[in-house]
Amino acid sequence: MLFHGATQTARGQEAKAVANTSDVKALVFDTFGTVVDWRGSIIREGAAWGQAKRIDVDWARFADRWREGYGPSMDKVRRGEMPWTKLDDLHRSLLEDLVKEFHIEGLTEAEKDGWNRVWHRLSPWPDSVAGLTRLKKKYVIAPLSNGNVALLTDMAKHAGIPWDAILGAELVRHYKPDREVYLSAADFLGVKPAQVMMVAAHVGDLRAARDSGLRTGFIHRPDEYGRARQADKASPGDFDVVSNDMLDLASQMGV
Repeated sequence: MLFHGATQTARGQEAKAVANTSDVKALVFDTFGTVVDWRGSIIREGAAWGQAKRIDVDWARFADRWREGYGPSMDKVRRGEMPWTKLDDLHRSLLEDLVKEFHIEGLTEAEKDGWNRVWHRLSPWPDSVAGLTRLKKKYVIAPLSNGNVALLTDMAKHAGIPWDAILGAELVRHYKPDREVYLSAADFLGVKPAQVMMVAAHVGDLRAARDSGLRTGFIHRPDEYGRARQADKASPGDFDVVSNDMLDLASQMGV
């Protein structure tokens, strides 16, 4: 009897979650860390690349340092200290600094360009493609990322991510958390902001989306940063939906 009651409660909570998001027509996603495992992908490819090139560096540290430059670089663009610069070019500039920092010598420009495109070849989390495929049956799904269009398109082809469209920063020449990025999703998809749910593993991204009038869905990605730092957490009620992974999100969204 206790088990039956617990099951009824769980079903009631799930129904409530679905009812509260019944007006949502589109889900847009942060990609780096939410849909794809950027850190693990760079470490794995770096280790293979380093072995082939006889480059001995701490690839986990390399990945972390590359990612650490991401926010400050975009902030320079957002503050007007740099003209609009797409993420591929920001990553390439950061790579030049990393090559010096890690004392990597002898690389040609073509080799550095190829290594910079590792961001186009990131692997999805194990649940991402299956969860997104389920969500696509009921909702329009698209990235809403700071990645540029070519990067996101290549990533989707490489990882088998079934986007309906590619949205994000490059289309409006603003980086998140600028309001223009979030509102552009509703504009491009022809719906109201409240009919769009921003999904991310990062609470700052979701708070900015909520402030712009979007609905919000959190996915917990405990392994995003490895041991380098703790991943963001959220409790039920912090956002419209709080989920453990993409499959859990799909279930809570009634798919």
